[in-house]
Amino acid sequence: MSYNFDTITDRRNTDCIKYDWTVERGKPKDVLSLWVADMDFPTLPEVSEAIRKAADHGIYGYTEPKNPYYEALSGWFSRRFDFAIQKDWIVKTPGVVFALALAVRTFTEVGDSVLIQRPVYYPFSQVIEANGRKVVSNSLVIRKGKDARQNSNEDGCPGFNPRFPNTYAIDFEDFEKKIVKHQIRLFLLCSPHNPVGRVWTEDELRRMAEICKKHDCVIVSDEIHCDFVFPGNKHFVLPSLSEKIADNVMLCTAPSKTFNLAGLQISNIIIPSIELRKRVLKELEKTGFSQCNTTGLVACRAAYEHGEPWLEALLVYLKGNLDFAMDFLAKKLPQVDVIVPQGTYLLWLDFRKTAIAPKELDHFIVHKAKLWLDSGEIFGDEGLGFQRINIACPRSVLAECLERLQNAFA
Repeated sequence: MSYNFDTITDRRNTDCIKYDWTVERGKPKDVLSLWVADMDFPTLPEVSEAIRKAADHGIYGYTEPKNPYYEALSGWFSRRFDFAIQKDWIVKTPGVVFALALAVRTFTEVGDSVLIQRPVYYPFSQVIEANGRKVVSNSLVIRKGKDARQNSNEDGCPGFNPRFPNTYAIDFEDFEKKIVKHQIRLFLLCSPHNPVGRVWTEDELRRMAEICKKHDCVIVSDEIHCDFVFPGNKHFVLPSLSEKIADNVMLCTAPSKTFNLAGLQISNIIIPSIELRKRVLKELEKTGFSQCNTTGLVACRAAYEHGEPWLEALLVYLKGNLDFAMDFLAKKLPQVDVIVPQGTYLLWLDFRKTAIAPKELDHFIVHKAKLWLDSGEIFGDEGLGFQRINIACPRSVLAECLERLQNAFA
């Protein structure tokens, strides 16, 4: 079956936050929205059909899936990541951010510090601080130009691109120092990393896991973007690396990014360790949450059972969008750098070489370029001077976005 990702689907007047909340969020009505990380592509037909079938039944009561659901989930991760999931490892939650907050409450106490790697997905900081914990950042470091290429093997920074040579790496010395100094017992890992697009190498993951195990620090690995990896890179599911590592990991997965199902509120949290899982389930009980959204369960199963051809076609299209954006920026906006992503469908744009002060950049993007992107500042101070753009849209929309940016600078 062929899929047409060039078709523009009008999402306005559906109450979606990407398009219908511009004025409420303080943006002009005529901005072009490429900010929040959901896609402008309808999900695969088999998922829509499964939802229609469930809707036609007419009764939407409490739902707890049986074996076919778990077989679909395990089959997906076995085929694509060589990671076999056991049914009793799975804890279902209404979303990955919910699970991150759950982990913070499970594995730390009020006043404790939690480690993250900024610039990083901003709810990481929110769920830590909202629960009375402290954020400690092992901030990612930018490898520049020749340093990025020379350190590509040693520091795990593959994919050197001569047009946009900068990339991000982990400061492992700082990583361990922060864990020891702040008595860290919980590390929130973003893999692949949002927003910088790094797909961590096996060596990088092992080094982080070994340091955490050494200092009795649990890892919560947010791998919601695991299905979006560009050629030349490989995603490693963290607990798949060894049983020893798996016993110290809470893996957060969901079909929401892969199949554009974020509004259906379903995620699958994988916890191989019986001890860690018992602690999480005890804390989950305190929230009053039990069954997931019925439609989300139906969609998740259908996606994992039928979604591979659709996803493979989507990955080709997204790679085309990425190439298009990089070519455009290299030729027409050389003052804007790109941190070339190895994964996700997000681009991390670096405006620091322009004449625009970081604090004025948001106003320029919104009111001059008429674009609604994600301000780099929300990902931490390390994101000042950056903007995150979502390229999971028809290419004509991406082209209009880049042309608006070019015209604003002109």
